[in-house]
Amino acid sequence: MMLFSRVRGLPVLTPGDADRVGVVRALTVDASSAQVTHVRIRRGRLRKEAVVAWDALGAAGPDMLIARPSGGPAEVPPHRDLVGSRVLTECGEERGTVLDAAFDPVTARIEAILTTRGELPPGRLLGLGDHALVIRTGQGRPG
Repeated sequence: MMLFSRVRGLPVLTPGDADRVGVVRALTVDASSAQVTHVRIRRGRLRKEAVVAWDALGAAGPDMLIARPSGGPAEVPPHRDLVGSRVLTECGEERGTVLDAAFDPVTARIEAILTTRGELPPGRLLGLGDHALVIRTGQGRPG
């Protein structure tokens, strides 16, 4: 299990020669499937951010990510930060703020969302927008 907070800032290297691609800036999440879909990599002050699909990574460990070289993703989803998002129910009730999230680095499946009001199971996630993470009010589908 990895925490979003521990992944941010990790070096991203190429396989074999271990050239440094950059550092992890953020993880992109598809809330409806409770999956990490992409890694956003800061490549230096003057270079454009790189985006790598999570399933295109060669490996993910506690001290680095290995990115296979690619021609770039065909379609990059919009990025919204999960950590720091307000949490709202589908009825618009405020339910705190996201502090962190735990996910399985092999499957990229989110295991838990840690909020100012406790832990949320991934089965309650509905969507992540510009203004908030939207969750089901009940227990949701099994996580």
